[in-house]
Amino acid sequence: MMSPSLADLDAFVAVARARGFRGAAAARGASASGLSEAVRRLEAALGVRLLNRTTRSVTPTEAGERLLERLKPALGEIESGLDVVNSFRASPRGTLKLNVPVIVAMKILPPIASRFLKAYPGVTLEIAANDTFIDVIGAGFDAGIRYEERIERDMIAVPIGPRIQHYVAAAAPAYLAAHGAPTHPRDLVNHACIRHRFASGAVADWEFERDGESVRIKLEGPLIASANELELDAAVAGLGIICTFEEFLREALDRGQLKPVLADWRQSFSGPFLYYPSRNMPAPLRAFVDFIRKGESEKRLRRADAF
Repeated sequence: MMSPSLADLDAFVAVARARGFRGAAAARGASASGLSEAVRRLEAALGVRLLNRTTRSVTPTEAGERLLERLKPALGEIESGLDVVNSFRASPRGTLKLNVPVIVAMKILPPIASRFLKAYPGVTLEIAANDTFIDVIGAGFDAGIRYEERIERDMIAVPIGPRIQHYVAAAAPAYLAAHGAPTHPRDLVNHACIRHRFASGAVADWEFERDGESVRIKLEGPLIASANELELDAAVAGLGIICTFEEFLREALDRGQLKPVLADWRQSFSGPFLYYPSRNMPAPLRAFVDFIRKGESEKRLRRADAF
């Protein structure tokens, strides 16, 4: 029996965790064909099939499950051992893999990431934008960014970005001139509404709140999309009312391309958190956590000085 390589074993773990070659490739920044070839080499070296492959899924065989159970802690120890060496450097090196929501990738993370990468030039930041709730650690990421209701309790959570965010409803001046502005969320049933379809396939109802009263509205409209830019363009073109993260609409609102509606009904919610497991913390992640915590501390000091 040929001796399998550590790289091929690592590829097998990545594919088994992600339950697919494409998902593992996206998480690793590798090619799906390269991972497939690595797993084939490993199976040939061991003389046993490790993965059941179909057009829809990839799942470990019984032998694959047994091997995966033994490899996970061993590979974790290897990563920890290499990271001990990393800690002796003046500045950490390596890749930090984050899985984040689209809103965070587009509107919140860019300035933070730029400052971090300038401070730590030895770190490569790899970001995957995904609104679907997944096991980010199991999928091969070092950490994730999510909103509070989606963070598992056994994770450490650190605030990142704005602490309060808002959903804002808005429409183009031309639309409001032609159709009038709603004065209550229930008026929206008589308006064209531009809606968002999430990666899960769900089209969410719109929710509003004011003075302790909450209203949930199921709506109709000319466009359902999963691309925020397409939805925004449709709203600016006067096709209907849009309701989404204020950050997505900020520039259009500032330019006067959109006007807020139902402003006293806007929904507020807690900002995002960086979250990660408490053990086996690689040096690039440790540096990022320290960087985020320092930034939050400096913001609190600036707010205190303002008073």
